[in-house]
Amino acid sequence: MKTATKKTLVAMACVFAFGLTSEAQISAKKTNSQVETPKGTKTLYVSVNKGSNRNDGSQSSPIKDLQKAIDVAPEGAVVCVTEGNYLGKLDQGWIKINKYISIVGGYSDDFSQRDPVKFRTTMRPGAAQKMTSGNQGVLDIRVVGKRDGVILIDGIIFDRGQINAYVIPAYDNPVAAAPEGCETGRIVGVGESPQGVPLVQPEGMKSAFQLISGEAEGNLTIRNCVFLNGYHFAIQMSCKGGVFDIYNNVFVANRMSACELRSGLAKPNQSLVKFHNNTVMFTWCRTKHMEDMGYGFRYMTGMDADVYNNIFGCSNYGALDRTYIDADKTKEAKRVTSAWNNLFFGNRNGDLVLPSGGGGWTYVLAKNFEDVDKLTKYENNREMNEAEVKTISQKIDAPYLKGFIGITGTQTSSFNPNSSLNQFRSFLGMNMQGTETVRVSMYANRYPYEKAFDLFGAVKDYGAQGIK
Repeated sequence: MKTATKKTLVAMACVFAFGLTSEAQISAKKTNSQVETPKGTKTLYVSVNKGSNRNDGSQSSPIKDLQKAIDVAPEGAVVCVTEGNYLGKLDQGWIKINKYISIVGGYSDDFSQRDPVKFRTTMRPGAAQKMTSGNQGVLDIRVVGKRDGVILIDGIIFDRGQINAYVIPAYDNPVAAAPEGCETGRIVGVGESPQGVPLVQPEGMKSAFQLISGEAEGNLTIRNCVFLNGYHFAIQMSCKGGVFDIYNNVFVANRMSACELRSGLAKPNQSLVKFHNNTVMFTWCRTKHMEDMGYGFRYMTGMDADVYNNIFGCSNYGALDRTYIDADKTKEAKRVTSAWNNLFFGNRNGDLVLPSGGGGWTYVLAKNFEDVDKLTKYENNREMNEAEVKTISQKIDAPYLKGFIGITGTQTSSFNPNSSLNQFRSFLGMNMQGTETVRVSMYANRYPYEKAFDLFGAVKDYGAQGIK
């Protein structure tokens, strides 16, 4: 854990332009309250509690299934969604978007009020969806063809904590790996079969699906959302040209990365992601070995990226990953990537991870970002000061934070090249075998659902603020 600094933040008011269209240039002062819900070609209403799929989708006669509403909506429509859990067609556990459309959650049952924290529109698949969840993210977006097209995801709560496989929280059992007070033990990965302890959800899913996956072209905005307990990335998408604007979201306890976006275009400077005013906490490594992944945000090849006003805390590997370098040196030289005005605390290896040039990694603290030539804009990144750490610590689930700070691990192996089995395998030209056992005190345990909402507005002026 790094020591917090007391450097005073200098207020930023400038705008970072990437040479794209004026629509792509978003002020650092912009907040979610300044952006209205778009006026669409048509407005449809959805209520899982009071709707029917035989209804016409009007406010007085809402559709029940969000997937049904998306399917019947014309391109450019706005779909308003009430509180409730939405699991897709026939409750399969996933929803697909294949047209330019706006999805706005957080409405009361009668659509008279909107408050995404009070009236929660959720996508929380459970054990019942294990066999029907398909080979895609909880929300799969695949829309291309219009560089000026608009896709909006606003006020949706994504959580895989009820479908993932976790061992029970047996606090005195090293296999369970649960700090006292955590609601589950560690997550169970693909191919794992923990011995001696049962699972919290015996039918839990051990598979690599994102919370949001897919590819899109145009203007994609994701705001006012919660991404919780993602097994395999919170957001992992490809930008086929245009602007992705991701802001005022809370990301907690996701594996691999909170946000990984890449471009699939040959020409540089055609795809831009603006990742700002988000709170990103407890992003976990690929495996319990904790040797790779576990990043808040990844600068992938082909994408320009502007990252600012975020909170990155307790990343299991590093807060930001800028290790991917385009093999085409000309394209790499044209990439525009920045990180400025961000707050960091408790990130395991560093605040920014770079390639070392010798096959390893260079771990950079926020105070040294000005010396990173890959960052066009770099000012005012810093570690949280003591007052800020104290404030946000009161918002984080206490057992989870305590467990993360005190993570311990052991690794044992058994290999006997002279055993009869290995001698026999050697005679047949096969590799010899051994066993390896890794124990960790904590790894991607489920984060409490209710506590995730406390992180909105946890630190004034940084990270996700109140939802409006």
